[in-house]
Amino acid sequence: MLKIPKNESLNIVPFIDIVLVLLVIVLSVSTFIAQGKIPIDLPQSSNSIPNQDEKKIQILIDKENKLYLEDTLVDLETLKNELVNLNPKTLVELRSDKDAKFDTFVQIIDILKGKAHENFSIVTQQQ
Repeated sequence: MLKIPKNESLNIVPFIDIVLVLLVIVLSVSTFIAQGKIPIDLPQSSNSIPNQDEKKIQILIDKENKLYLEDTLVDLETLKNELVNLNPKTLVELRSDKDAKFDTFVQIIDILKGKAHENFSIVTQQQ
């Protein structure tokens, strides 16, 4: 057993530093885990086919009719501006919550048709 002389004490400052660094790491990682994805309840289809195209972008509509372009909240005008420079060969995946307004979905289709972009798919959940 290690004996400490009476006039010397155990230096715990380095231990506290290490614990604080570990605490910062745990807290920063937990915020990344808590963010997660945008919850979308997709409509069901018995004929849905998963797409494995590499060049694609996602447009999501949640149940409050908020638009997301690649997990970033956007409004309709910003979405129009982002789709102006879109390559016609790029696949656009439309993911809409089953409780979202159909009008919002039609507006997005109208934007794509106005840009003569015909390469899009509607994502559903396998039944």
